Amino acid sequence: MEYLQLMVYFTLTPFLFLHVSKAEEIISTTITVDLFGKGNFTSVQKAIDSIPSNNKLWTRIHVTAGIYREKVEIPPDKPYIVLQGESSRLTFIQWGEFGDSGRSATFKLYADNFVARDITFENTYNHMLSSDVVTNVTWAPAALIQGDKAAFYRCGFLGLQDTLTDWQGRHFFNTCYIEGAIDFIWGGGQSIYQDCFINVTKSRLGASGTAYITAQSRESEEDPNGFVFKYCAIRGSGPAFLGRAYRNHSRVVFYQSYFENIIAPKGWDAWDTITFSEVKNIGPGADMLKRVKWVKHLPEKTLEKLVDISFINAEGWIENQPSY
Repeated sequence: MEYLQLMVYFTLTPFLFLHVSKAEEIISTTITVDLFGKGNFTSVQKAIDSIPSNNKLWTRIHVTAGIYREKVEIPPDKPYIVLQGESSRLTFIQWGEFGDSGRSATFKLYADNFVARDITFENTYNHMLSSDVVTNVTWAPAALIQGDKAAFYRCGFLGLQDTLTDWQGRHFFNTCYIEGAIDFIWGGGQSIYQDCFINVTKSRLGASGTAYITAQSRESEEDPNGFVFKYCAIRGSGPAFLGRAYRNHSRVVFYQSYFENIIAPKGWDAWDTITFSEVKNIGPGADMLKRVKWVKHLPEKTLEKLVDISFINAEGWIENQPSY
């Protein structure tokens, strides 16, 4: 796949490893999923189904290398799961379906307290269309994330429109690869994307298509949610807008990230009641000269609160998750 040539890896932030017990001391059970019958199950969903409802102990589902062609859902009563692949280049959960996000997403997370590592979620619907230039773009999420306290490390999210539906809850995406063309990171999540690689595939839309990276949903100034992108890299094909508003008070911050020369000069497509901000970004696409005039220049204290890990981690839940 094209994205394999673009994937970059960054060093995990040291704080993740402070005051964290060894994974073997936290995880109570490991379930192995293997396509060739060398584990406990051959299906990821069957492994999830085997975990008792309202589980209180961390359970690891180790998914060996392979392409698992199935829709996977973690219901609200299945918390404390670690979904561990062997590499985002080797372990795939893949499906191809379109429609509303709740129905068509390849992977759906409704439970709290969840960790995913080294695995790729893909919706192949738009890739199955006959033309190389997609003319019938529609909702086809690779993942719908609606649980609280969810973290993703070295994971991939592949799609075209609405690839990553970051719908609700506090989420941490570290060293992940996210690919798409239209609103492909969207929803009302309260999330930090750190050291992530964002690949825009506007070329698949043809000359008349318009690419948007984000569509964040925040309904009032009191809502704590928003998307913060720290130390990320944006590459691919453009032009692409950094975002457009999905609700009246949408909030997106790009901080100290690299923009390839694919960003539309105006930067954003929305209106001035929202908070769209770019701070200390670099690269040819980070030129602010022609940006829309209402891009926010946040007060220093406000910016510090948004880019600090405490924006999503006030309770210390990240440190309390199993870590390697």
